[in-house]
Amino acid sequence: MTAGSRGDVAPYTGLGHRLHRAGHTVTLVTHARFEPLVAGSGVGFRALPVDPRAELESARGRGLHRSASGAGKLIRIAEMARRLVGRMTDDLLAAATESDALLLSASLAPLGHTIAEGLRLPSMGVYLQPIAATREFAPPVLGGGSWGGAANRAAGHGVSVAVERVFAGTVPSVRARLGLPPLRAGAARRTRERQRWPVQHGFSPTVVPRPGDWRPGLEVGGYWWPYDDGTRLPPALGAFIDAGPPPVFVGLGSATVPDAGRLSAQVVAALRRAGLRGVIQRGWGGLAADGDDMLTIGDVPHAPLFPRMAAVVHHAGAGTTAAGLRAGVPAVPVPIQFDAGFWSARLVALGVAPDVVPLRRLTVPALASALLRATRDPAYRERARTLGARVRGEDGAAPVLEAVDRLCG
Repeated sequence: MTAGSRGDVAPYTGLGHRLHRAGHTVTLVTHARFEPLVAGSGVGFRALPVDPRAELESARGRGLHRSASGAGKLIRIAEMARRLVGRMTDDLLAAATESDALLLSASLAPLGHTIAEGLRLPSMGVYLQPIAATREFAPPVLGGGSWGGAANRAAGHGVSVAVERVFAGTVPSVRARLGLPPLRAGAARRTRERQRWPVQHGFSPTVVPRPGDWRPGLEVGGYWWPYDDGTRLPPALGAFIDAGPPPVFVGLGSATVPDAGRLSAQVVAALRRAGLRGVIQRGWGGLAADGDDMLTIGDVPHAPLFPRMAAVVHHAGAGTTAAGLRAGVPAVPVPIQFDAGFWSARLVALGVAPDVVPLRRLTVPALASALLRATRDPAYRERARTLGARVRGEDGAAPVLEAVDRLCG
């Protein structure tokens, strides 16, 4: 069970496929618009009623752009989620009644755990970000970095409390509906911690080592790659790539921007100033470019595309960051919100990105300078190639398979 944008869904298609191959019957429960992602994977699908893109493009969603700070945007998105979660509850309950165990993303864990408890089903977390509080870094949803050990951990606990409050209007009624006794706010989270509720994390320990102060039961095993049915690149895209030196990919995934036309012009100008060709992905933000040296594309799987790029410019979402690392090519992160700042900083620290170019401070000279360094300094490509080989060698799904066997045993 997961909710959010494409990046909050796609990794579970590959994880579900591995579980299916191991003999499990798997159903992905998420927004209807993502049903095509499971085609051919052997994973079933159950639709949730909320359309995340429609919500982001609504007047309330566009209001997110007016919140400059990570905390401000987090508050606004929490308010939006609080209004929407009740619309998904009946479908989550219906799916759970047909299941033997629940695997829950961080975005639905508090509600999903309550449902599992009420139906007496085993459950575990399958998270794409390091959510639990730690002294080692500040909460990723607030941009990461470090505010000092005690402050990092306190902020992490604060974020956990805020996430629980998103479900505060829904969980009590679900508990009553399932015959569970009422609980005070925060008690369910403390119970999960006390019982060492298991959580598997779908990112590489090479990229983010498991924090030393995490409790037992919180494990980091490696990335879960989206299901790949062997789809080849569209002919026009393949021909464009072959027609000259490797181009640079530019895409912001499911992120939306206040002025797509202006941003597109800046991106094209920066690429041309750096002497580079570009593959521009429209995404939810609506980027576009014209000219013999630029190609605008729609949805294309990252796996066959990124290895053929000179570099990838992206919004530093967890999934796109992982895809760039897997491909072994340098990156120029353009973080927009939430955990993007955290993943951007990791790319720079790992030596595969020369600099972070936040969207709110993006200029043609800044982006062009980062592109020149990423593509002309061979050290970035060599470090990216080495790290890519290490990441590809990890089997992030294997620990989940073992955990599911323990859970259902």
